[in-house]
Amino acid sequence: MRKRYDFTIILAGAMLWICGTATAQLDQLLKKVETASPSANLPGMSLSDDKIVSGLKEALTKSTGTAVASTGRVDGYFKNQAIKILLPGPLETAGKGMRMVGMGAQLDDLELSMNRAAEQAAPAARQIFIDAIKKMSFEDARKILSGGNTAATDYFKKTSSTDLTHAFTPIVHKAMENVGLIAKFNQVTKSSAAAPLLAGQNFNLDNYVVGKALDGLFYMLGQEEKQIRTNPAAQTTALLKEVFGKK
Repeated sequence: MRKRYDFTIILAGAMLWICGTATAQLDQLLKKVETASPSANLPGMSLSDDKIVSGLKEALTKSTGTAVASTGRVDGYFKNQAIKILLPGPLETAGKGMRMVGMGAQLDDLELSMNRAAEQAAPAARQIFIDAIKKMSFEDARKILSGGNTAATDYFKKTSSTDLTHAFTPIVHKAMENVGLIAKFNQVTKSSAAAPLLAGQNFNLDNYVVGKALDGLFYMLGQEEKQIRTNPAAQTTALLKEVFGKK
């Protein structure tokens, strides 16, 4: 009976020692978690504030510059199927009938002219993007860095769309006047095939081309941003690798 009692004491002591050791280890682990950054697993979050902001601004300057350069040149829109500006919906619908009566060349010329207008307007975005980058706060930078693959593009849409619209509109309008696009559009829309579909519609060609031009620009910007975030080959400087590279 005494041996069984001694064994019980020994077993109980061993359990207390094991539990005590485990508790101590757990306490140490919790202290490490508490002192660690809550976003330690996110790219760039263990860096200093200055490096985070500098790295992000460098990435945005690179991505916006590339997006503007790729769209603001001849065929930047027209030969890029992802952003090519197509004829407005009702006119596109009427297009088949219009081509059957020999108006295909006019439709093609109209579509080309819209894309050329967008290509001429795109370079105006460069300075607007640069200004938005300069105004970016550290909190903005944190949110963008820890956001999705197009978080910066979404930021630009929110902060720059109004300025971009104001900048693009006169350029697009002048470009369309230079090639007689408005006259061409009016001529096409008055054709027997298109008129019924466009009747009663208050269609603004300037607004349509500007809107599509901005859609294309933001699409290209989003593609560039994804590359920098996910493709090591696109992280072309040491700072970009440090901020966006996987930890």
